[in-house]
Amino acid sequence: VQLQASGGGSVQPGGSLRLSCATSERTFKVGGTGWFRQAPGKEREFVAAIRWNDGHRSYADAVKGRFTISRDNAKNMAYLQMNTLRPEDTAVYYCAVTPRSYNSGSYLREDIYATWGQGTQVTVSS
Repeated sequence: VQLQASGGGSVQPGGSLRLSCATSERTFKVGGTGWFRQAPGKEREFVAAIRWNDGHRSYADAVKGRFTISRDNAKNMAYLQMNTLRPEDTAVYYCAVTPRSYNSGSYLREDIYATWGQGTQVTVSS
């Protein structure tokens, strides 16, 4: 499985971006996709995740109410809609896939993800 993340760019505070994560093969019927981000000088952190079999979503507190994760099973795509962006959202964003279904709290853990895509840069500044 290969992942391709896209959709990053530069935007002013308050703006929006939509990130996409495409898989090269048929996505697992169970499992999930997560988005993580890494800002300069900081550790990578969880942003959001979606469980594929039932669409259950998990979000980091910092993005709740602003970001929305979604998926298109038929297209093997996952998306991260980011609204009301802030300068502190500036980071390289990564998508990752896990082949197993977990309880919602587990999706914050990086070790459950088997495959990672290359990052896409998101810059929020005026």
